[in-house]
Amino acid sequence: MTAVPADVLRVALDVPLRRVFDYYPPAAGHPVPVGVRVRVPFGRQRLVGVVMENSVGSELPDERVKSVLEVLDPTPVLDSGALGLLEWAAEYYHHPIGEAISAALPNALRLGAPTTATEEHFSLSLAGRQALASGEPRRAPSQRQLLELLGSDAHLSASRLDTLKPGWRAVVRLLDRRGWVTRARVEVARSTVAGSVRLTAPVLNPEQSAALAAVAESLGRFGAFVLHGVTGSGKTEVYFRLIERALERGERALLLVPEIGLTPQLVGRFASRFDAPLTVLHSALTDRERLEAWREAYSGRARIVLGTRSAVFAPVPQLGLIIVDEEHDPSFKQHEGGFRYSARDLAVVRAQRSGVPVVLGSATPSLETLHNVETERYARLMLSHRATQAELPRVHLVDLRAHGAKSGLSTPVVQAIERHLRQDGQVLVFLNRRGYAPTLLCTACGWIAPCQACDARMTVHHAAQRLRCHHCGADTKLPERCPQCGFTVKPVGQGTERIAETLRGLFPGAPLVRLDRDVVRRRGDMQSAVQRIASGEARILVGTQMVTKGHDFPDMTLVVVLNADQGLFSTDFRAPERLAQTIVQVAGRAGRGSRPGEVLIQTEFPDHPLLRSLIAEGYDGFARTALIERSQAAWPPFSRLAAVRGSATRAEAALDFLRDARRAAGASSRVRLLGPVPAAMAKRAGRYHAQLLIESVERGALHEFLNRWLPQIEQLPSARQVRWALDVDPIELF
Repeated sequence: MTAVPADVLRVALDVPLRRVFDYYPPAAGHPVPVGVRVRVPFGRQRLVGVVMENSVGSELPDERVKSVLEVLDPTPVLDSGALGLLEWAAEYYHHPIGEAISAALPNALRLGAPTTATEEHFSLSLAGRQALASGEPRRAPSQRQLLELLGSDAHLSASRLDTLKPGWRAVVRLLDRRGWVTRARVEVARSTVAGSVRLTAPVLNPEQSAALAAVAESLGRFGAFVLHGVTGSGKTEVYFRLIERALERGERALLLVPEIGLTPQLVGRFASRFDAPLTVLHSALTDRERLEAWREAYSGRARIVLGTRSAVFAPVPQLGLIIVDEEHDPSFKQHEGGFRYSARDLAVVRAQRSGVPVVLGSATPSLETLHNVETERYARLMLSHRATQAELPRVHLVDLRAHGAKSGLSTPVVQAIERHLRQDGQVLVFLNRRGYAPTLLCTACGWIAPCQACDARMTVHHAAQRLRCHHCGADTKLPERCPQCGFTVKPVGQGTERIAETLRGLFPGAPLVRLDRDVVRRRGDMQSAVQRIASGEARILVGTQMVTKGHDFPDMTLVVVLNADQGLFSTDFRAPERLAQTIVQVAGRAGRGSRPGEVLIQTEFPDHPLLRSLIAEGYDGFARTALIERSQAAWPPFSRLAAVRGSATRAEAALDFLRDARRAAGASSRVRLLGPVPAAMAKRAGRYHAQLLIESVERGALHEFLNRWLPQIEQLPSARQVRWALDVDPIELF
């Protein structure tokens, strides 16, 4: 008699293998839905995986198929839409599905924590009711008050007690010891409140109204919109109005932002604007906080989900709208680790698969996004004027060939700062280089402090008296003398710490705030610094990239850009785009209030076409020229790229692997391989890095090639000697 094939569960596990694994359902016999988590044996381990498929029979022999140990969820942790998005992403980025799913779940869920949030409830025991009736305890008023509270309600939750009696936890422990209270964990109920607007909204200008109408008309179906608004044009107000419309429809909204530092400001604005539960997801949360935030979204209690890159995978039932703020920002691309996805691109795919509109907002849209506008894949909604009717700032170049800089600041810049401070304005000095100085030099023998683990120089951190590598994190004491010849060493160049020191010396009466990763270390540091500027207490702000995003300081009348020449001569074809975006974004901090703004850009190349184009035609003019150049050179968005990157403890091992990979590729008329070449910084963190680029004008041809080629790479003997990863649509090239 032929055996009837048994039911089999296909399970995705967090392992670096491009496949799912067959397991028999548990003996209980209940059907196991797709999307639930299960605990399974895997070699000598017990792993948590997600059921991807119910199938009949396995290709493996019966004795090799093990049974699921435990089903962890009564209902799917990932619904069909979420699983579909992750399967699409794993296929597009050519990454193991199990690791892709792992990236979408908080660590606690990957270890088996329950998906549903529970809250402790308290009630009186029989002994507690008797004690209350008899007037006990007579000499402990706090305990008596809590007994009376519990006696007035059958069950009181912990959150309710927080409101009614602050400090109740210590008291309830005393009652618990006496046997007067009982505890129970109760699942938090789903919220049915749609949410409402708490504050009256400002009046929209005609451009904002037109943008709102265009997207609102698309609610309930897919549409991709680029909200291209100059800095200060009121993009956030359009976001708020759209979220309000989604809430009115009983739907929920997902808003992605590039930086963790932007979330406190936005959360505050949402809290004052909306009477609706909101949850925040970002990488700075602890595992417990991240689980609780995920549960808020999963349960449906949160009507608005706000987060950084990984929040694109957040569970949002009845999703009605997706917004990606500052869509051009490279932070939306996962650069390191295994699963190198673009949250912006996945947001568009998620919106398409969910049948909802997606809004990509920016004052400086990426060239890929503008190309999608030109090809009519996306609709552009322009906000060309500032919402407050303030004029855009005047921009001037300061020629460092004609005006020498002392301690990094030219005479026209110092005079402008003095003038704006005298007129009670605030000043922003932008330098995208933290630390005191980028180099420590011996003027006698020419020794420059190197990083032993990288092809990089150590950065001077004067206040801490340390030398630090900003690439690998190496840290050592700042020497007083040259280790080679014993002569005095000196810091060369400027970082934000040194510029701040110089400005304090020049303007001792003007309180100064510095904003970079060296001073923003703990939770609340960013908020505190921003508050000092927003309140007017601080008059000068010195900062790195952190200061360019999303901040609105109405009294900021002068912006100074130092060292603008960094991106003018890079070998990376995206460097001019990034430089233009940075200049426009930081310049946009000036003149957002009632007073006009001024921007000064220090440069040794005032005739450079990029700078001239930005000043004469703005970002739009730069983007038009840049897209023509990209088209002529056949760079993205007019072609598709992937990069295989390898690293090893020996330089030749990394290059040998990539050479073997190139030979395995064979010949192809539709795909071009470039390299392999060492990275611009070949040695980093004690390892040698190299890359091989794959280019094609056809997206389909590139992915067909990768599907055929990657299994061959994995079998190469040299692959076992290196760490390697594939990056599809890379936005950073060595």
